[in-house]
Amino acid sequence: MTGAITHSLDADRGALPHLTVAVVAKRGDRYLMIEEFAEGRAVFNQPAGHVECDETVMQAAVRETVEETAWQVSLKSLIGIYHYTASTNGVRYVRVCFAAHPEHEVDSALDPAIKAAHWLSLEQLRALPLRSPLVLKVIEDFERGASYPLTLFAREAVDD
Repeated sequence: MTGAITHSLDADRGALPHLTVAVVAKRGDRYLMIEEFAEGRAVFNQPAGHVECDETVMQAAVRETVEETAWQVSLKSLIGIYHYTASTNGVRYVRVCFAAHPEHEVDSALDPAIKAAHWLSLEQLRALPLRSPLVLKVIEDFERGASYPLTLFAREAVDD
């Protein structure tokens, strides 16, 4: 037998979901948000992105925040793990969302895909075009007190 090995489940469910992270960082009554372009229009999102193969979800969350906002953060808790299928492309995402404390700005250029980083109130966010419904859902869960310890995550990778 030649070629890639496939499992019967793969044909039934399509491609595996994309593993992503997002960070909710709040300063006073404002949230650290990014403005980016998606499907040809400006939208707002938390600092977020894909987990690279050589990092943990916690490392990815801190890295994505620095790359997209030029803010160093310290993760405080897990808000939740969310599933979302984008209606625009049919891609299924698993999004691990963290609450973080903004430590300080760093001297770093923003990722080229990011138009700007902003500190916005919840009221402002409700009036803006958002990247997905998860953006507001995660912040509302954070405001309701959703908080799980970071000890849920192993600190180091376990390799075979």
